[in-house]
Amino acid sequence: MLERPTGGRILLDGEDITAKKYNLTLARRKMGMVFQSFHLFGHLTVIENLMLAPMDILKKNKQEAYDTGVALLRRVGLSGRELQYPDQLSGGQKQRVAIARTLAMDPEVILFDEPTSALDPTMVGEVQSVIRDLTRTGKTMMIVTHEMNFARAISNRVFYMDQGGIYEDGSPQQIFDHPQRELTQRFIRKLRVLAFEIESRDFDFIGAGAEIDRYCLQNDMAPKDKYRVRLVIEELVQQILLPRMQTPHMEVLIEHAAQENATSVTVLYGGPQFDPHDTENELSLRVLQSAAQEIRCRYDPSQPLPNKVLIRIKNA
Repeated sequence: MLERPTGGRILLDGEDITAKKYNLTLARRKMGMVFQSFHLFGHLTVIENLMLAPMDILKKNKQEAYDTGVALLRRVGLSGRELQYPDQLSGGQKQRVAIARTLAMDPEVILFDEPTSALDPTMVGEVQSVIRDLTRTGKTMMIVTHEMNFARAISNRVFYMDQGGIYEDGSPQQIFDHPQRELTQRFIRKLRVLAFEIESRDFDFIGAGAEIDRYCLQNDMAPKDKYRVRLVIEELVQQILLPRMQTPHMEVLIEHAAQENATSVTVLYGGPQFDPHDTENELSLRVLQSAAQEIRCRYDPSQPLPNKVLIRIKNA
């Protein structure tokens, strides 16, 4: 209720907390919120951030609040950080402090608003690990996220939001493997395959790189896998194929299969038959081979783009 909804209801323990006569303080004591941008108090130390609400709201004494805070910091892997200030911490550490601060109130329900979106990709794993650990406590958690493998791994119910509301919901298996409605199907297909066309030497490779980073993050791919995907495209497309083409025409498809932890890059291109193994750029070929588990080539003159190269990325 930090924002007033324009419609619908919010039910907690069977009661509508949007009703005019509902005592919001009761709901807020049962709920904890982990914000997207941490919202720690910068003028307080880590332990003071954890002690403030239990002392003010739950009326715990200072020693009890301190002992609880120290135990929670240990739980989220931040022992010894009690007397540091938020600006002395990394993004991942700040978010773990925010989670510990929420747990200090022992809520029945925890709300996570994009808990990893403000983090460097290298820090995402440490926060996800803490949230995974919380799933064993039996607490109800509602998480807004774009990281689909993470959502699939820890949830027992998934809501796909579109058109201003709940568009489809079900088990992770249903939503990710057998979506029923059109927009959900499109979303899942887009998650599985990233495709772009290159029809000019002025193609925006920097923008494409950002799209690849987003795709890898959404699919919870290891940093080394993302690096190899970027490396394959740079060496094959930019260093081997583009220099040979007067008028570039290529389609690049990246596909990640989460269950098999397998990633492939497919490049279709026009022009006469050309196998990248025959390139004169031996350095780029060696770099390409170092990132690939398998490289397969095919030429089919009946196709609009007759050349095809399929590269399976080495696993991290």
